[in-house]
Amino acid sequence: MTNIPILNSIDIIRKQYPTGEEPVLVMCSDMNRYICKYIHSSASAQKLACELIGVRMAEAWGLNVPEAVLVKIKPEHWPAQFTRPKVMTTMLGSKFLDAVEYVLPSTFSKLTKTSNMFNQLLKIALYDFWAANEDRNANNSNLLYDITNTSLVPIDFGCILNSADFDFSMMQLTSTDTILNSPLFRYLVQNVSEKRMQELRDYYNVCLSRCHLQVNSIIEDLPSDWGIPAEAVSCKLSQLFESDWTEAVWNNFEECLNDNI
Repeated sequence: MTNIPILNSIDIIRKQYPTGEEPVLVMCSDMNRYICKYIHSSASAQKLACELIGVRMAEAWGLNVPEAVLVKIKPEHWPAQFTRPKVMTTMLGSKFLDAVEYVLPSTFSKLTKTSNMFNQLLKIALYDFWAANEDRNANNSNLLYDITNTSLVPIDFGCILNSADFDFSMMQLTSTDTILNSPLFRYLVQNVSEKRMQELRDYYNVCLSRCHLQVNSIIEDLPSDWGIPAEAVSCKLSQLFESDWTEAVWNNFEECLNDNI
């Protein structure tokens, strides 16, 4: 996996999304559009770092995440009518995808109820347990459905590491805080055989190895103008690979899965 690309804006921003983070849609120098998030405060700097960490780790897990880039937006491309950051730092862009829909109860019927689709959801859920993602649950799936490729697309990783907490040790998710306890899971659920669980456990071990190899690259990717100490990130990420954590994650995932079958 190569380091994250750095792109520049090439046109006036024409859309700002009405969500809490107020991201903007930016045309970039590779001629693609990206949904870009930026720093509002010191707390949002940590959340943005988690966005980058989360998507890079998800790539290593083989999850179907939108391509991430770093974006330099020229001041003249930011319209006066849009909310803008107090300081123009490097932004994190997520490639805009066509032919996708947000996964909502009203769109469940468009998802194919197959073994493959259920396996995708299990892998995303397991990733969230490992990364301590507190923002994918029954009320907020943070998933898109790629209609062309019939695949789930996880988005929004700003709340991994227990909602971007760099100061305290990792805490396990509870069953009610995960996508396993949701109408989506109940819609897609299938039999969870011993074979399926063993395959998932093997996949988990491979993903841990892949992610461990990416840690230094991810830390190098963090822009200096975000003001996140590399030492703090390195210390936090090391917790993800401690045997006590990885084993507890698997046991917690397995228990929560059984609770919701």
